[in-house]
Formats: sequence, C-alpha cells, structure tokens
Amino acid sequence: MAVASATAGLHLVLVALGIGRGDEVVTPSMTFASTVNQIALAGAFPVFVDSDYGTLLASPEGIAERITPRTRAVIPVHFAGAPADLDPIREAADRAGAAVIEDAAHAVGTAYRGKAVSVPGDIAIFSFHPIKNITTGEGGMVTCHDEVLAGKLRLLRFHGIERDAWRRYGKGGTPHYDILEPGYKYNLTDIQAAIGVVQMRKVGEMNARRASFAARYLAGLAGVPGIDLPVSPPYPHEHSWHLFIVKVTGVDRDAFLGRLAEYNVGAGIHFPPCHLLRYVRERYGTKEGDLPACERAGSRIVSLPLFPGMSEADVDYVCGAAREILAGAGR
Repeated sequence: MAVASATAGLHLVLVALGIGRGDEVVTPSMTFASTVNQIALAGAFPVFVDSDYGTLLASPEGIAERITPRTRAVIPVHFAGAPADLDPIREAADRAGAAVIEDAAHAVGTAYRGKAVSVPGDIAIFSFHPIKNITTGEGGMVTCHDEVLAGKLRLLRFHGIERDAWRRYGKGGTPHYDILEPGYKYNLTDIQAAIGVVQMRKVGEMNARRASFAARYLAGLAGVPGIDLPVSPPYPHEHSWHLFIVKVTGVDRDAFLGRLAEYNVGAGIHFPPCHLLRYVRERYGTKEGDLPACERAGSRIVSLPLFPGMSEADVDYVCGAAREILAGAGR
C-alpha cells in the first residue's frame, strides 16, 4: 500500500492493529523520532531497547528481554540499510502474540538471509523520502502478508472510502461510494507514484554505487586512529547502504563536524537516541545510563556523505579530510 510517508504508514498500522492506551511497543532508541512519536500519539508506551555499538542494531535477546504481557508490537529497525536479525526477533514476538512491524525506512534493497526484508507474517514500512535509496519526493510503502489487514489499511489510507478512483471513474465504474469508517488522507499522489515506478527500475544500480562507495570509505579510513568504522551483522545479508555512519573517538564529535564543514563536507547525525529526547524523558521517565551502548554510540556518530551522484574522488576527498582532522587533533 503506497502512502504519503513512512510516518503515515506507521500511523495507519498502529490504528489498524488497535494499538493504544495501556499497550506497550518495543523499539530501539537508536532510530528516528518519528517511530516514537507515533507510538506516543497512539497513547501507547514505548519500551526502549539498547543497540549494539558496532552495528547500531538491536539484538534479538535485548528485544526478547523487554517483551511483557502488555507488549502489542515489536518494531525492529533495519538501521542504515543493514537488516535486523529477524528470525529470532519474530520468534520472541510470536511467543508473546505481538505483531512485528519492520522499520524498513532505510532498507529499500536490503536482504536478510537471501530474501528481501519483510519476513512473511511481518508488516514492513519503507520510506521514499528525498534522501532515501529511491524517492518519490515524499512517500512510503506498507507491505504485509494479511489480506484482512491490507484491506483495513487501504480503507484508512483514503478517508475510509471502499472504492478507489479507478473503480469509481474508470471505464464501467460509477461515481457512487460509501464510507465504512473514518479514515485519513495518506494516499500517494499519481505524480509521485509515476516517479517511484521509474526509480524502482534504478534501485539495483543506485544501491550498487552506494555499496561501492561504502567499500571505498572502509578502505580509505581503515586503521585511522580516532574513528570507529561501521560493523556489518554476522548473519547472511545484503546491505543497502542508506547511510555510512562512523563513530568519532579522537576528537569532540561536534568539533569534527565543524572541521568537516571547513572542508565543504556536509555530514549528519543519525540519530540522537530517542530515550534522551526531552519530551520522552519528561513523559516516560527515561534517563542517561538506561541504554549504555546506544548512548556511547549516540554521542559519537557521524554520517558521512553517501549518495549515487558522488564520485570516487569525492569519497577520497572526504577520507582525506577526516584523516587530516583527526591527525591534527592528536598533536
């Protein structure tokens, strides 16, 4: 089901599953705040899981430990384009009768154990935001393996109308319609969909370029003191390399970002740990020290430029800038 954004998709899924007040949703803190926002807006309680410092992924064991009788859903995050370890996560969720909602916003083209993410039985939510591996300007997609749920999502996506525009105004159709329940205006526009169809034809080529640049970064920054490189998960997978995230240890992270700007290198932070956001701390009582590995990574992470329009020379330039900055910090 194509939707206006991944955020809209998560909202629809939570509504369709009836998740609300008194329910718990288990999710990593190392994710974009949109995930936690939607849990909070639904009236449910976010239960945060620590992440591995190297991969930035939540472990199945960590997720299983946080599941309680009040858990209605688990949201594993395929962070930066690497897949979470879905099989044991799903087993833990199944034992509790909780839904698995894969946060696949970074994972267009990501594969887990030889298959595209969106394990049968799971719900998965993809993003087509402008910076994602493919884009529709703005937009997203919800996938699932349940026709009843799919029908509910389609109703909620467009005002609760039971017949879409093609069946109302196409050949042989009639303009009459009924509304089965109140819904939202979360459809993807036809213009955005047309862009997405073309983008999907290019995803393999664009992801291959991303992987090539990621490999060049790994080689160009290997062994450089003061920087920790991303670690790949140990199980079979295909990384879509939505982001290339390093942890800066040899100098203050914000100082490093400032120096990169002097080299005309734009960099990002993906993401500040959600359990330390002000409204989350005030509303749910989370605090520093709750998730040590996530907090350790969160204070050091920097996303270096990674997009298909780069050149190998661009990657080499960024590597050179990072090496010079860190070498100067050690003097």
